[in-house]
Amino acid sequence: MSRIHDALKKAEQERVGTPMPPTVPEAPGPRAPAAVVTETIPAKVVEESVPPPRRLVPEATAAPRSDGWLDRCTVAQWNPDPRQIVVSPQAGAALGIEEFRSLRSRLYQSRDMAPLRTVLITSALPQEGKTFVAANLAHAIVRQHERRALLIDCDLRWSRLHQLLGTHLSPGLTEYLRGEADEQAILQRGALENLFFIPGGKSAPNAAELIVNGRLKALLDHLAPLFDWVILDSPPAMAMSDASLLADLCDGVLLVVAAGTTPFDMAQKTREQLKKGRLLGVALNRVEPHSSFSSYYYGYYDRGKSRKDSKG
Repeated sequence: MSRIHDALKKAEQERVGTPMPPTVPEAPGPRAPAAVVTETIPAKVVEESVPPPRRLVPEATAAPRSDGWLDRCTVAQWNPDPRQIVVSPQAGAALGIEEFRSLRSRLYQSRDMAPLRTVLITSALPQEGKTFVAANLAHAIVRQHERRALLIDCDLRWSRLHQLLGTHLSPGLTEYLRGEADEQAILQRGALENLFFIPGGKSAPNAAELIVNGRLKALLDHLAPLFDWVILDSPPAMAMSDASLLADLCDGVLLVVAAGTTPFDMAQKTREQLKKGRLLGVALNRVEPHSSFSSYYYGYYDRGKSRKDSKG
């Protein structure tokens, strides 16, 4: 099409007697590198690969601060489970907070190398902590000044995020994908001003068909620009095809692995299954507290502070 356009333009300028400016070929855009996030939950690093050289890309555009119906979203009465939501003002210095702050920082570092806004959280098998990681990562993001996050429960077969947040299940994503509810009806806003949530909705045995019917892509295309981060919780990758389908709609994927539980071969198979997506790295969950470096550091700091206070 560009050659036809140039030819027509040249003919028009020759007709009116003006010279044709030289055509400058467009420079190719930056290639998206295979960015790596190595993270620990609570604290142990699993290296995905040697990180590529740092590449400069345009900084991600900040999310707009207002959007008509988003500002009018009804504030829901959430009652978060304190055993599960460790990143909250009520949690104080709960174990794991620093690890989620570190994970948040790694995501921003990965964003420096390539555009990144929508992140899928998945695992190889059930009960590895992906929902726990997704919920607390979203809370860690909105603890920063003027950062807005959207948390979406995309596990349409067994939704659990609403239980961690202490809110209702329906209407949710299933109802939206079926055309039974609109965006305004499914979007919740909690006590934290900048944290929004879309629950899973009623259980959907045909989840894979709903994910690829086009409505979820349209929803993300509309909502993602309004948020700094969009965190999606998905079903286990090895159990269902849903995770692979969801990964195609996201900028990156974070794999959650349970320490001492997830078989190595299952983690490897999951990695291969998600290789078409941008695998950011691995979050190691359920690490014993005594093996956590940050637990040792803060425990030492607290003991030293206590001694200093007692002497004063």
